[in-house]
Amino acid sequence: MSDYVIVSDATLDLPMHIINEYDIRVIPMGIDIDGVSYTHYPDEREISIESFYQKLKNGAISHTSQITPVAFAEYFRDLLKQGLDILYIAFSSGLSGTYNTARLVIQDLAEEYPDRTIYCVDSLCASIGEGLLVLHAAMQKQKGLNIHELKDWVEQNKQMSRHWFTVKDLFYLKRGGRVTSIEAVVGSALRIRPVLSTDDAGKLIVVSKIRGSKAELDLMVNKLLEEGIDIADQTIIIGHGDNLAQAKELEEIIRSKNLVKDTFISSIGPVIGTHTGPGMLAMVFMGKKND
Repeated sequence: MSDYVIVSDATLDLPMHIINEYDIRVIPMGIDIDGVSYTHYPDEREISIESFYQKLKNGAISHTSQITPVAFAEYFRDLLKQGLDILYIAFSSGLSGTYNTARLVIQDLAEEYPDRTIYCVDSLCASIGEGLLVLHAAMQKQKGLNIHELKDWVEQNKQMSRHWFTVKDLFYLKRGGRVTSIEAVVGSALRIRPVLSTDDAGKLIVVSKIRGSKAELDLMVNKLLEEGIDIADQTIIIGHGDNLAQAKELEEIIRSKNLVKDTFISSIGPVIGTHTGPGMLAMVFMGKKND
């Protein structure tokens, strides 16, 4: 059986040391900030995450773009020419057309490379939720699963990646149609923060609304306790959009209670950050599927 690689896209928001350690291949994605185009790579070679959030704070407007069919074909073809099979774990189809674009490209490549195996899996996840699923898949690969077994494992476990996050400025969600203009104005004035998660279709949903940073931290810890499975054996990811102090505070609470095996903090990159803005706080873990 041929060797294979796990591929994902730049929305997975994993730190470079994890990407390198597990040999995860990441397709970069494009953003546009006030008319200037950048490509977001995990190593931040074109624009740093810090610089991106500073631009937003200064009033810049950012837009994202999907990976093009040509970019997909070039990236995948380069791997196939090396004799590698591919398991591509895509950004949620409920939030982007990325999965469907990749699926069509892979159909063509399967005819071009009939001896290669190319799988495309809809993660139904976003940001560090996608990253957590990809990380667990990479761990399973290290345990010896072949590409067919791992594809089945991802399909069976993808809805166990539980996402919980809050945002500081509702106007970024308003631009994406997640809250109304009135909700954004009133919520920002009262410092009300929406609590968001994903549904079974991988779409973003507003679950509730809270007020105050302590309530945010309490909610994250409670969700971990309520929904997490075997959390004492888990490594969980805490994400933030230019909100490192609060991310560290959440990490310290979880560690002080000895709730999980380990934690690490990751920055939310420009692709997701365009839609959530500065101040976002997130936590993901493996847990119970939605009822």
